[in-house]
This record gives sequence, structure tokens and C-alpha cells, in this order.
Amino acid sequence: MARYAFKLQIKAGSIAEYERAHQNVWPELLAKIKEVGISKYSIFRRGQELFLFMNIDDFDRAWNELAKDPVNQRWKKEMDRLFEPVPDQQPDERFAMMKEVFYLE
Repeated sequence: MARYAFKLQIKAGSIAEYERAHQNVWPELLAKIKEVGISKYSIFRRGQELFLFMNIDDFDRAWNELAKDPVNQRWKKEMDRLFEPVPDQQPDERFAMMKEVFYLE
């Protein structure tokens, strides 16, 4: 299973709201995330920067399935208003992907 990581950036005044939402992620969304093959999903925050890490067999397939899911669409609508652009994200990137340069198992 492949590991993936990417960055997001929260708007300055939205950190507390973002963290509250993630203390109560909807059970049906959690089930869908697992259903599409995402596991070991973690989100870390430093200031406004978020670092997301997950294991996925097929990254594009999983995110394409999530994009079509009505529950995920509602969650995304709630969360999108809390984000600002990631400074180094390229226009053709779905997310500001991170390159793994070291791994110790």
C-alpha cells in the first residue's frame, strides 16, 4: 500500500472551527473514506499549515470516488470555506502533494 502526503492551509481565523469539525467527523464520511481504500489517515497542524498523511492503494481512484459522494460533497462544502490557497500548489494539482524523501519502518 502506498503512502501519500499533502498540504492544505487554513484561513487565519478558522483554525478553531476546523479543529472542532475534526473532533466530530460524520460517521458516514469516515465509513466512505475507509470504503474507498484510505487508511492510517492523519492530519497534523502547525499554525495555519496542515499536513495530511494516508495510505491508499490507488490515490486517484479513491479521491475520484470521494468527489462523487454526496456526504463528502457536503463535508467539502463546509470545509472549503475554511481554506486559503497553499502558496506552492501548482494550478494542475488536486492537492499540494509532498514527496517522500525518507521512510523508516
